[in-house]
Amino acid sequence: MALAFPVAIRNGWLDNINTALNAGAGAALIRIYDGTRPATGGAATTLLAELTCSDPAAPAAASGVLTFSAITQDASANATGTATWFRMVDSAAGFVMDGNVGTSGSDLNLTTTSIVATQPVSISSATITAPNA
Repeated sequence: MALAFPVAIRNGWLDNINTALNAGAGAALIRIYDGTRPATGGAATTLLAELTCSDPAAPAAASGVLTFSAITQDASANATGTATWFRMVDSAAGFVMDGNVGTSGSDLNLTTTSIVATQPVSISSATITAPNA
């Protein structure tokens, strides 16, 4: 049986992530990379695209789910490659989290993982769901 937490604890956990994303004077960023995902917070590979979160990134979590506000697309991708992982950083580039990229069943699902330099890259919606929410 999986661990089970009350909604207040799940929301608190998610709100701490949101607080970390909102640190600094500006908006958090979602950076999408190719190659092998490094150890947590480790040296990044090739940056394919960088998208800007709203500031603040999301309102308070509800029912164990953190739902992000609008995310501004990267109008011109940095490089061509296959998106395999992402990193979220605060406005001062402070590490907050890493995750896997795919087209379904991943931490970040894109319509396609094929990123082409100078082409737009967008995320239509984003959520983080706490365990047993």
